[in-house]
Amino acid sequence: MKHNLGKSILLLLLICFVFLQAEDFTHTLHADKTDPFVKEAVILTLELKQTNPNIVLMFDFDLRKSENYTFQRLDTQETDNHPGKGLHTTYVKYVYLIYPLHAGKISLHFNLTKKVTTDESVAYSFSGDRDNVKTLVTKDTPILLSPLVLQVKPLPKGTQIVGDFSVDYQLQKHKANPYEPLPFQITLKGLGYPPLIEPIPKDVNFTLFTEKPFLKSQASLQGLHNTVRYAMALSHDRNFTLPAITIKGFSPKRQKPYTLTVPEQKFAITPVDKHTLLDKVDTPEILISDWSWLYTFFTYILIFIAGFFTAYLGRWTKKIQIEKGNPIKEKVQNAKDAKALLQILLANDSHRFSKQLELLENSLYANGKINLNKVKQEVTEIL
Repeated sequence: MKHNLGKSILLLLLICFVFLQAEDFTHTLHADKTDPFVKEAVILTLELKQTNPNIVLMFDFDLRKSENYTFQRLDTQETDNHPGKGLHTTYVKYVYLIYPLHAGKISLHFNLTKKVTTDESVAYSFSGDRDNVKTLVTKDTPILLSPLVLQVKPLPKGTQIVGDFSVDYQLQKHKANPYEPLPFQITLKGLGYPPLIEPIPKDVNFTLFTEKPFLKSQASLQGLHNTVRYAMALSHDRNFTLPAITIKGFSPKRQKPYTLTVPEQKFAITPVDKHTLLDKVDTPEILISDWSWLYTFFTYILIFIAGFFTAYLGRWTKKIQIEKGNPIKEKVQNAKDAKALLQILLANDSHRFSKQLELLENSLYANGKINLNKVKQEVTEIL
């Protein structure tokens, strides 16, 4: 008994909350049909009318996303019930286009937020310029709206497109050379759910090239006006036939199925004359025992080996000369003092020993201190 009492209190509080939130406005939710067929257009209208003139009232509304249906907003109208009374008599009308995606019971859920503010806050938010936008402060309250239930009727078996559509096709020619692509285009136009299908099955006995369909849709209170173009190309190495294409449609408006047809197409492929493929001249010529290429091959090998050993011999000779000793190195090592070493370096490419020359000059003319053996070692390394 206590458990039931708790439930009753909770329900009463919920009713009171909804009543208190709803006293600022009234709403009317309407669908033009509640028993549509799968992928038949449903027009949903929500009207919100402010009843409390003591507040500034705004709304934020949208359908909740679901895998059971697609939707898009067609229109939003916002006016004042009584012009001249400012923002205290708000009237908002939302219009949506909805397509249910499967048969059975589908519930449309909504997200509605009531936004309350004051005249002062509105004036403050509009007082800034484009570079200094001031935020409008509002008190936001989520409003619970009951889901709208649709009883969706199934489509006839095998239905491919839903709506009222027509078909057209373009084919430039019926004759081609082997493997030459033959451009082919199918266009579907009409009012209904976007007719994205696969007009030609992939298990055909010719090569089929396809592109992503081009879809252009424009929404209205009647639904979506669609144009879909399927661009493709066909090719084969011999004569072939494209079977008649049949597209099964269903018109919810007339509540009856219909069929769109692209007639059978026959293609003639020009055969290749086999005589044009044969040449009276042997290409390449008949193989004759000719060993001259072998002589040329070994000649190139010998030239390569000779060049390799020449370069190696040059490097080896240079290395021997270096190992035998460099006269300048001997002079450097035999220099008894800084002045003698300075004269040797000045006489032998002074640019290479600029750093060492500077050290020697500082020691001789500026009372600098050096390590003569270290300077000799540096010069030897450079040499």
